[in-house]
Amino acid sequence: MMEQIIRRLKKEMVFTISAVLALGSVALVPPDAGYTSYVDGNVLAMLFCLMLVVGGFQRIGVFGWLGEWLVSRVSDTRGLSMVLVFLCFFSSMLITNDVALLTFVPFAVLTLQMTGKEERLIPVVVMQTIAANLGSMLTPVGNPQNLYLYSLAGMGLTEFILYMLPLAGISLGMLLAILAVSPKEMLPRRGPAQGEKLQCGWRGWLYTALFLCCMAAVAKLIPNTVMLAVVCAALLVSDRTAFRHADYFLLATFVCFFVFIGNMQRIESVRMLLEQAVAGRELLTAIGASQIISNVPAAILLSGFTDRYQALLWGTNIGGLGTLIASLASLISYKCYGNVPGAQKGRYLAVFSLWNLLFLIILTVAAVLFSGMMI
Repeated sequence: MMEQIIRRLKKEMVFTISAVLALGSVALVPPDAGYTSYVDGNVLAMLFCLMLVVGGFQRIGVFGWLGEWLVSRVSDTRGLSMVLVFLCFFSSMLITNDVALLTFVPFAVLTLQMTGKEERLIPVVVMQTIAANLGSMLTPVGNPQNLYLYSLAGMGLTEFILYMLPLAGISLGMLLAILAVSPKEMLPRRGPAQGEKLQCGWRGWLYTALFLCCMAAVAKLIPNTVMLAVVCAALLVSDRTAFRHADYFLLATFVCFFVFIGNMQRIESVRMLLEQAVAGRELLTAIGASQIISNVPAAILLSGFTDRYQALLWGTNIGGLGTLIASLASLISYKCYGNVPGAQKGRYLAVFSLWNLLFLIILTVAAVLFSGMMI
């Protein structure tokens, strides 16, 4: 039993680190009534509901059907690469970068193997990873750090999208330029797409309605408490298995970081030191911190010591590029590719690092030019 717990804690390393930090901070600031103000219930409620709903779509095969339907309409490797990459870019805006990669990287591996184009695996999977991390920046629900900072900053949905649009637009242009010069070879003819026979029945309508409910809460048309009640009540009645598939470790990681940051803010010397270190350098600090601790923890940590949340938004989204751990979603792609027979992990890491560094440099320069006052 203890060995299973240790293995799971090693697998959920970000949670383990956050738990150690939280427990360490508790030793410095003993629990009291002030702890009740640490946790942002709105963020946790939104994240939980999105996990349940997006997980439901994934289980009934909606995303696989979409991918198969689109792939069946291309005839060459360039078109196939574009479909596989932009599926991740655009879907991540609504279903998060993690889910986009969990769904479409295995789909890409299978498709390229079926068409005999295994040599395209590394460049396509690397571009899928970059696309998911960058496409997700455009919406509050695209990734956890966006959802958190969106709630914290009190931004409107339109305001958020317009603020992130320049970086998302540059990202889209770069991906298009790279894929436009990718190899173009004819693909073998394939039969009708199985995805065209999708029949998800009433569950498809249910999850669509619940997703719209979540979007209404994101747009602040209904309170988060209403969204949470509607989603949980509907799934308790119709699909209780949904609750088994939520990422409770991610929710617990948020709670642990909330506790750690709340306690650090109450230690005057620590708070002043961190505020001085971050002040005026939010953008670059967020990019740098993301390379070491990944962008979600970086967003939560730095937000405790500055109120320039828009700079943190750009910094943590750009910061998802770079190292393999800069965005935990990147590890999903790496693990999926690593499971392929004959996988060349060293070559994958080299190609991944090269392209991520290029995107990181260009987007950082663009962000500095767009908002010189942020750094």
